[in-house]
Amino acid sequence: PQLIARYPSAQRDASRLLVLAAGDTRHRVFSDLPELLPAKALLVVNDTRVRRARLFGHKHPSGGKVEVLLVRPLPDGQWQAMARSSKKLRLGTRLHLGESLRAQVMAETDEHGLLQLSLASSTGEAVDAALAQQGHMPLPPYLRRDDEEADRERYQTVFAQHLGAVAAPTAGLHFTNTLLTRLAARGIERAAITLHVGPGTFRPVSHDDLNDHPMHHEHIVVSAQAAQAVAAARDRGAAVIAVGTTAVRALESAADSRRPGYIRATTGDTHLLIQPGYRFKVVDGLITNFHLPRSTLLALVYAFAGTHAVRDAYREAIAQQYRFYSYGDAMLIPQGTSAGPRPGNTKRRADR
Repeated sequence: PQLIARYPSAQRDASRLLVLAAGDTRHRVFSDLPELLPAKALLVVNDTRVRRARLFGHKHPSGGKVEVLLVRPLPDGQWQAMARSSKKLRLGTRLHLGESLRAQVMAETDEHGLLQLSLASSTGEAVDAALAQQGHMPLPPYLRRDDEEADRERYQTVFAQHLGAVAAPTAGLHFTNTLLTRLAARGIERAAITLHVGPGTFRPVSHDDLNDHPMHHEHIVVSAQAAQAVAAARDRGAAVIAVGTTAVRALESAADSRRPGYIRATTGDTHLLIQPGYRFKVVDGLITNFHLPRSTLLALVYAFAGTHAVRDAYREAIAQQYRFYSYGDAMLIPQGTSAGPRPGNTKRRADR
C-alpha cells in the first residue's frame, strides 16, 4: 500500500520510467522518452476525456444518501450508471444529485452492477454542462480520497479531446506539451484513437480461468486518419508504440484481417480480452503504468512482454520504490521485446 501513488508527481514527465528490454531493466525518467524510442516511430495515444461523472445526492423525498457514477449516455436523456445507497434503488426512485440534476431510476441494477437513469437539469442546461460544474472527478477507489481541484487538470491527459471516460488512460498522464514537441522534433509521429475507459477497467479477475471473466464493453473510435498513420508507419518500416493498454485494445480491435499490421477505421464497442497466448496484430511497443494484480490490464502486459519478464520487472520496481497505479510511474516495453513475433512487419520478423 505504501507504493500506491495517491497523488501525481510534481511534474507530469518527472515520473520514473522503467525500461524493459531484452530481459534487462533500466531506470530513467519519463522526460527521457524521446531518446528511448526507435527512429520514426508512431506513438498512438488515447484522446478520451474524463467526464466529471461522480455525483452525490439523496433520494427524494426520503432524503437517503446516494452516490452515482454516470457510465455512459444513452438515447432520450437516459444514462447507464452505477449507484451506492443504503438500500437497493428501486424502479421509479427519484434522486436529487449535485445542485440541479434530477434523476429517476428507469431500470434496476443488472448482473453487471449497472442501472438506467433518466437525467436532466432543473435549470434546463445540458447535463454535461451541469456536470462540468457540479460533478466530481471519478478517481479510482484505491486512492481512498476525495477528488481535489488539482485532479481536474492532473487526471486528464494534455491531449484529451473527446468526453466520455470514467477513468483516465493513465499512461498518457505523463506527457507534457513540451515533451510532445521534443518527440516531434526527433521525428516521432503521433496519432490518436479514442477509447472511453469504463468502470470495468477496475474490476478484478475473480475466475481461475481468465476466459470466464465477464470482459467489459468500451466504446472506441478509430478514425481514418489514425488508420492512415499506422499504414504510413508500416510503409516506412517504423514501430507502432501504443501509449497505454487502452490504445492497445483499440488498435488490436481495429486490426485489418486482410492486411496484417494494418488497421481499419472503426467505430463501436469492444470487449477484446488480451491475455497470454494472444497474437498481437498491430502493436510493436508499449508504454504503460504499473497495474493492479489480478486485473485484465496486467494480463495484457503479460501477453505483450511475457509473464516471467513482467513479474521480474515488477519485483525490480518494488525494490526500487517505484510508485504504482493510476498516478504512479511508467514502464516502456520497446519494440522487439514483446512475446511472440510481430505479424505486422514480416521483414523485421525474419530478421530476428
